[in-house]
Amino acid sequence: AAPSSPDVPPPVQGEFRGVWVASVSNIDWPSRPGLPVAQQQAELLAILDRSAALNLNAVIFQVRPAGDALYRSELEPWSEYLTGEQGRAPEPAWDPLEFAVTEAHRRGLELHAWFNPYRARHPSARTPEAAGHISRTHPEVVKQYGGNRWMDPGEPTVQEHSLRVMLDVVRRYDVDGVHIDDYFYPYPEQDSTGAQVQFPDEPSWTRYVQGGGRLSRDDWRRNNVDVFVERLYAGIKREKPWVKFGISPFGVWRPGHPVQITSRMDQYAEMYADARKWFVEGTLDYFTPQLYWPIAQTPQSYAVLLRWWAEQNGRGRHLWPGNFTSRVSYGDRPFWPASEVLAQIYATRGHPGATGNVH
Repeated sequence: AAPSSPDVPPPVQGEFRGVWVASVSNIDWPSRPGLPVAQQQAELLAILDRSAALNLNAVIFQVRPAGDALYRSELEPWSEYLTGEQGRAPEPAWDPLEFAVTEAHRRGLELHAWFNPYRARHPSARTPEAAGHISRTHPEVVKQYGGNRWMDPGEPTVQEHSLRVMLDVVRRYDVDGVHIDDYFYPYPEQDSTGAQVQFPDEPSWTRYVQGGGRLSRDDWRRNNVDVFVERLYAGIKREKPWVKFGISPFGVWRPGHPVQITSRMDQYAEMYADARKWFVEGTLDYFTPQLYWPIAQTPQSYAVLLRWWAEQNGRGRHLWPGNFTSRVSYGDRPFWPASEVLAQIYATRGHPGATGNVH
């Protein structure tokens, strides 16, 4: 719209330009466990400087990879990905999240704290769980599933603990957002015959049925995740209404939605994540489906999925799709050229209702 007078500037078109910084398995930061503190800080500053130089405006910083903490916490132990041993505090003492928030803001970057709500141990872990880890304090709610250990989302103890952890960060740190990714119930595992292995939640399921529960097991699992998302969103808004809550689920809700999508993965039926429901009902502030496919690829197309997700946005929430930008330099043989990422950004900018990307 034209300004009403020469003295009134036109409205500014905002764009979210974010980047994930993963700590699990030392993917992005720190480069390896147990580095000297000065080197950890230098690496983190290099990431923030590079983000600012690229004109990004938000960093989504993983602070809880597996029931552990890359910040000072009285609820969970220090992460081995930081110090080399779970439960060991950094020496000299420092708080990476406090440092990241301060330095991000100094560079004009938002800092979103990224949590995994249910994973208790990643296959890359090398040291024993510390005494304060949930697998030691409440071993009954932690299950082995494939190469991971997983907190059972059907256990009230798990919900309460994860909510306490996340809201503790909202209260104590000047974060701009809280972020959870695509891990709810775990990605399905297969046995030696190729059959899907059931997640071992028999105790919590049995208690639900004996208590008069009427949902099917699949619906009960989905409801467990739905309730957690709703409670987390409400809790963040109760503590600090200005802190954004975002989720970055698997990029396909269900095969056949839209009709040409034939993904082998059905997050609704296999991970019990009804991501479309959260977006439609608005129990979040921004939605970042991981659209990790090229525009020209069939049956999964970045542009086709972007359009479909935009059509689900019943409450006018932010749609900031996730891009697999690292595929440009994925090992010695890139999966796609940099021009693919540029095309995806332009597709996002040209689509009504989508106002940013996360790389």
